[in-house]
Amino acid sequence: MAGPVPELEDRAVACAERLCEADRVLLASHIDADGLTSAAIAAKALERAAIPFETVFEKQLDEDAVADIAATDYDTVLFTDFGSGQLEIIGDHEEAGDFTPVIADHHQPADRETEYHLNPLLFGINGASELSGAGASYVLARALADVSDHDPDPSVAADGGEQVGESRSSSALHSDGGTVTASGAANARADNCDLAALAVVGAVGDMQAAGGELHGANAAIVEEGVDAGVLETGKDLALYGKQTRPLPKLLEYATDVHIPGISNDANGALRFLDGLDLELKRDGDWRRWAGLTNEEKQTVASALVRRAVSSGVPAKKIDQLVSTAYVLSEEPVGTELRDASEFSTLLNATARYERAGVGLGVCLGDRDGALERARQLLREHRRNLSNGIDLVTREGATQEEHVQWFHASDEIRETIVGIVAGMAMGNQGISRSKPIIAFADKNEEEVKVSSRGTHSLVRQGLDLSAVMGEASRAVGGDGGGHDVAAGATVPKGEEETFVERADEIVGEQLS
Repeated sequence: MAGPVPELEDRAVACAERLCEADRVLLASHIDADGLTSAAIAAKALERAAIPFETVFEKQLDEDAVADIAATDYDTVLFTDFGSGQLEIIGDHEEAGDFTPVIADHHQPADRETEYHLNPLLFGINGASELSGAGASYVLARALADVSDHDPDPSVAADGGEQVGESRSSSALHSDGGTVTASGAANARADNCDLAALAVVGAVGDMQAAGGELHGANAAIVEEGVDAGVLETGKDLALYGKQTRPLPKLLEYATDVHIPGISNDANGALRFLDGLDLELKRDGDWRRWAGLTNEEKQTVASALVRRAVSSGVPAKKIDQLVSTAYVLSEEPVGTELRDASEFSTLLNATARYERAGVGLGVCLGDRDGALERARQLLREHRRNLSNGIDLVTREGATQEEHVQWFHASDEIRETIVGIVAGMAMGNQGISRSKPIIAFADKNEEEVKVSSRGTHSLVRQGLDLSAVMGEASRAVGGDGGGHDVAAGATVPKGEEETFVERADEIVGEQLS
């Protein structure tokens, strides 16, 4: 095998060989964009290897979720984008003979060993910035193609399976009621390199494009995707919505680099565009960035830079106007699926509203029913995010010495409160110099905790995974995640004690 990440090759082959020995596999995955792409990559690889499987999704892999998995009659369970941090629970079931776990994850592992455990952190690779869950699944898929003696047949659909529980999806064939092929497209490759595009979507959705591009093992996967003809990369404006937003809205909503008179200013954005010598409308409709010629893009970009300079925007910020774009070359121009960032946002919109099966269907190639349902969910998601950000900005955050926090109760869904917290950082009253902790009601007994930091704080020593884990366990909960973003579940009534402990830990990390 000439895999993309040599350090993981031996372990990936061992995991793949174990899957090939199974009569059938239960594929269990997380529900965010990284989890959905992880599941899709694994589903396609299993189908191409002619291994029957069923897919289930979980918001949180806790004791009850693992017990439900153990209660099935599957002897082999493939966990993607989670499982490492839950090895204590999984290991107990493995020792009891309930199932053999195969794990493709990138989160911090618990202090327990299992044989078929594919995680970059076990091999000196940063799982928060160099390889996502989808990336780990891709490494496994490449190994599975190597050890399997089956060639992909795009006309064959994945094994079906019954939907179990609200948080779960049926398998690839019947994802949310639609029929999709497991290969997704007619270019299924025997080496599974065409799945690199989904791995990049997962990495971008997991916020691993620090500094505007993917690094480390992720970059090696990008290279394979480019070679396979499913990815294109290049420097472009670092604005969200280049495929789908009309030009005025693209500029108005471009707030990561604030340009006075354009950002958050609908009329200002219109005046700016009217001052350019460009055909900005066709058939009465505003054009989109993706539809501009390279020369037209250069005209807009140069004018933006001149405006930023004349408005006193720092040079370091102006440099952030340009980043590496990751384009899925086989998807139609002008759709969310063409751009890795927009694709990942679309997937997040399905997962956060208990419709993971819809997102899986889109990943697996359903461009009819699943895609339209995903777009409807995205519109709802954007409304809820906007309302949540308005709420947090209006109410503000409570400032401790080292952290800031807010409690949304039931006014923001617990599945999106972390996204809201991250997007609110930098708004009036919400500092970017401290990590932010957000609470939202999960049920009558528990509260969901989400935390977000910045890559600058991480470079100073911040590790929110350790913060969430230690502070939650101090109050009878549990948590974990990544250094820049992590979460936990704690008992209601313990929020202030949790914040006190979290504030102490962050202070120690940043001292």
